[in-house]
Amino acid sequence: MKRYFSEFLGTFTLIFCGTGAMTINEITGGSVTGVGIGITWGFIVIAMIYAFGDISGAHFNPAVTVAFAFAKKFSWKEVPIYIAVQCLAALAASGVLLYLFPASEWLGGTQPSVAPYFPPIKAFVLEIILTFFLMLVIINVSTGAKEIGIIAGLAIGGVVMLEAIFAGPMTNASMNPARSLGPAFVSGHLENLWLYLTAPFIGAILAVLSCRLVKGDDCCDEGC
Repeated sequence: MKRYFSEFLGTFTLIFCGTGAMTINEITGGSVTGVGIGITWGFIVIAMIYAFGDISGAHFNPAVTVAFAFAKKFSWKEVPIYIAVQCLAALAASGVLLYLFPASEWLGGTQPSVAPYFPPIKAFVLEIILTFFLMLVIINVSTGAKEIGIIAGLAIGGVVMLEAIFAGPMTNASMNPARSLGPAFVSGHLENLWLYLTAPFIGAILAVLSCRLVKGDDCCDEGC
């Protein structure tokens, strides 16, 4: 039960701060800025990994949970519970943001760029690539069940920060189905949600497969 509560608290805090920065940026006309949003996402990821990594593994992301199970670093029987907890935390965080900032239309939700040269299918591909890069780092610095030490937090948070800064203007750089589900459901903007609920899983699984190609079939076995 401690693991589930830790996963809930970590996911709630992550999404509240990250989408909260986006929400405040929206209602203040850009006072936080895109770079500020990326920094917020990066540092809150680092903080939550340090806070809860040794308890729940600090997944905070259904795609990461499934990828860890696929990599044999996490039990499949725990996957449905972790995903349910992560999604509930995301919905709760977005609900609190709606209460605090009812003037916000999007609540930090994820949508592809409105530019005609970047349709949803391109956003789908970009989200796969972004999650691939993120999971590639995670699978090489993490154990799945516990995340301990400076390297894991800095490496994972750094990738999130980097991707949020450079890809945020195009897709809002979700890389996390729960992170997209919460704001979309609470704000009522469900358009294009399909790509954010599918692309991260594909990207994360591809990262595990690439790890096996580079390091061998046993690279992701428990304890490696």
